Amino acid sequence: MAVARRFYFTFSVLICLGCCGWTLAQSVSAAKAPSLSGGITNVTIGQSAVRLYGPWKFTVGDSPIDPATQKPLWAEPGFDDSKWETVDLTPKEGATDPMAGYSGFVPGWTANGHPGYWGYAWYRIRVRINVQPGEKLALAAPSDVDDVYQIFANGQLQGSFGDFSRSRPVVYDTQPMMFQLPQPTTEGQESMVLAFRFWMEPSTLIQQIDTGGMHNAPLLGAAGTVAAENQSHWLELTRAYAINPVYGCFYLLLSLTAFCLAFFDRSDRVYLWMGGVYLVSTTSSMLVIVAVWTQHLSGIAANVLTDVFLAPLLYSGWVMVWWVWFRLRRPVWLPSAAVVLAVLAAIANALGENLWFTLVPHSVSAPFHIVSMLVRLAFTAMSLWIVIQGIRLHGVEGWLVLPCILLGGVTRFQTELMVLHLPVLWFPFGVQFSFGNLVSLLLVAVLVLLLMRRLYFSLKRQRLMALDVKQAQEVQQVILPQARMSLPGLEIESEYRPALEVGGDFFQIIPDPEDGSLLIVAGDVAGKGLRAGMLVALLVGTIRTAAQYDAAPLAMLNTLNRRLIGRGEAQATCLAMRIAEDGAVTLVNAGHLPPYLNGAPLEIDGSLPLGIIEAPEFSVLRFRLEEGDRLVLLSDGIAEASDAEGRLFGFERVVELLQTAGTAAGVARAAQRFGQKDDISVISVTRTPVLELSAA
Repeated sequence: MAVARRFYFTFSVLICLGCCGWTLAQSVSAAKAPSLSGGITNVTIGQSAVRLYGPWKFTVGDSPIDPATQKPLWAEPGFDDSKWETVDLTPKEGATDPMAGYSGFVPGWTANGHPGYWGYAWYRIRVRINVQPGEKLALAAPSDVDDVYQIFANGQLQGSFGDFSRSRPVVYDTQPMMFQLPQPTTEGQESMVLAFRFWMEPSTLIQQIDTGGMHNAPLLGAAGTVAAENQSHWLELTRAYAINPVYGCFYLLLSLTAFCLAFFDRSDRVYLWMGGVYLVSTTSSMLVIVAVWTQHLSGIAANVLTDVFLAPLLYSGWVMVWWVWFRLRRPVWLPSAAVVLAVLAAIANALGENLWFTLVPHSVSAPFHIVSMLVRLAFTAMSLWIVIQGIRLHGVEGWLVLPCILLGGVTRFQTELMVLHLPVLWFPFGVQFSFGNLVSLLLVAVLVLLLMRRLYFSLKRQRLMALDVKQAQEVQQVILPQARMSLPGLEIESEYRPALEVGGDFFQIIPDPEDGSLLIVAGDVAGKGLRAGMLVALLVGTIRTAAQYDAAPLAMLNTLNRRLIGRGEAQATCLAMRIAEDGAVTLVNAGHLPPYLNGAPLEIDGSLPLGIIEAPEFSVLRFRLEEGDRLVLLSDGIAEASDAEGRLFGFERVVELLQTAGTAAGVARAAQRFGQKDDISVISVTRTPVLELSAA
């Protein structure tokens, strides 16, 4: 039932809209057709409106100012315009604006004897109105014009579209406008002279076709009927560009998706480039809407933003997308060349489109338009070369992109193709759809296929990397000593909790069966993750090998230092300690945290970590472990643990913890709960009476 109700509601709305449209058409057509008599248009007004197809008088140039009234002479009703050209605004059947799709299109003055002319021009028409008592008159100005105008009725300014307060009028994208006209002073016939003063920018000549002045006839009549017609033109304008906000939202979604993929795979920069390009496309689409549907953005500002800034960014951005996509490295100068071409495109567009004709003469701007075309051609050739290299390296991916590159190159010359009257714009259901939109949809479809393929290989690669990390983690667990170890006279506990899957802390506990001594080597390599894990494996292998020949702590650190020298940023803090059978301890330190003896840190001089200089001087400390003494070796991951508010665990808490925690696991667990940020390792060595009994 809900579906049925929605259907009946929609059907009723469509019927109402159809009736309104039919009534409006009837009211317009009900007026008597304008009759031409001596250059005067006779109009009878009675709840109706009439198209002012002509005869219009037309001339290029601008009117002199009447010194007495300080008003344009050509707007005065008594001015003799008989020597002006006669213009008929009656459209051919089915004629539509090739840019916006407006119905009733009439070519402008460039197609009627004034090719290449820009600047001021005037239209005049004399109408004789048979008005009904109390009828209010209004005029719906042409909804399709180049570019802006002022309207006069019997010499009096009634309003304008565009800003004429400056020496150079401010131009906006054409929009429907309605003006109230002076009310007749007497009932019956009254004569009125309507005059339009037009201004067209020189840039319009190269951006559109058949430009200049009116492209459809104004509508004169009863205010209510004219208002309905004006609203109809606004709906037509809204429908014509309705696809632009859709494209803007679509591009924004693609941009956000690309940036999210960049977080998913930080190693692939193509997602950042793609996100940036579609963000520029989003901005461009939204600028079109602001320019077409409002008067917040002038035509000059819109052209500068889109053609001078955004278009070169898009050209160079897509070059970089494909350069990174196909992982090309040669020639190394190509990205720099894309930047240079983008700057050249911005300059050429700024000068070649006559945007600053008051500063740059046409003789200078015309060659720059040719430069702009050559730069766009160079971008197309550059993209094509990249894709050909992609075909050689990757095969199917390059072949999928090739049609998009070829068609995309054509879209860069869409304006020039329109000037040649080639069909690059279509208006299905009154909505503007361009050849560029078609290419964009094709490109999105290709990118979806390529991204799915790329993501598949990226996931596969990440699974292999995860397997490598897991295997490295297993290897690291294998090379760690037992968590608990008992030797004659010593009780050893150890705990290791990496911050990531693979940690950078390492330690080895190696007893010597010949003399009953114990060697402990503990350290922390710079960095985290798989790279740190590989360095740990290198150091542990070195420790176990070197211990077979010389287990002296000083010799051990010298050996480890030599192994790290020359390996780039491979550095590590390290501590080597040998506990003799009688409890005598020799401790050599290379930048590591000093151990804690019975809860208090040992006093030892500082020294450089391993891997910095070839012949470092390490700190050496000798002392004795008595029966019941407890020696604890900690990594800096305990003191550097921090909670959610950013407070550090700190060394004071370390001292308190060592006095209360009974085991190495308890120390590690307390720091981890506080907020682990780095690898945590704890080694606890307790002197027991067994050693003394064994010696006896």
